[in-house]
Parts: sequence; C-alpha cells; structure tokens
Amino acid sequence: MRVLPIALVLATTAAVARPGERDQLNACKAMVDRTAQPQGKGSTAPDDAQLQKCRQIIKEWTLRDSRMSVDENGHAMK
Repeated sequence: MRVLPIALVLATTAAVARPGERDQLNACKAMVDRTAQPQGKGSTAPDDAQLQKCRQIIKEWTLRDSRMSVDENGHAMK
C-alpha cells in the first residue's frame, strides 16, 4: 500500500525534471548554430540523426509560432 504514493511522487518528479519544449528548442538552435561554424581541433560534431531531429523541432516550432496570435507569455503578437 505504501509503494503507490512513493511511485506517484517519483513519477511526478521525473515529469518535472524533463526539459521544457522551449528549452529543447533553444538547445537545438544552439546545436545547429555550432554545426554551421567551422569545427576546431578536438571538437565533436553531433551525429546526423540528432541534427536532423533538431532541424525538425525547429521547423515544427516555426510553423506553430506562425499560427499563434500570442507569444509564450500570453501577450498579443503585433
């Protein structure tokens, strides 16, 4: 009986620990920007699958933002 409340707390904590969608978008933009710059010695480039996924996330956000009439703070777009 006591295991269920503990499991619920752990599940809630895990859900909160995930990065938000906006954080994921910002991380993807940074990754794409880094790959556009020349790679220095000793730097590692992300693999093509990660880069492709990030480009898809950026594309989806662009399409979603173009349909929204408010910004992320709920203020009307001008």
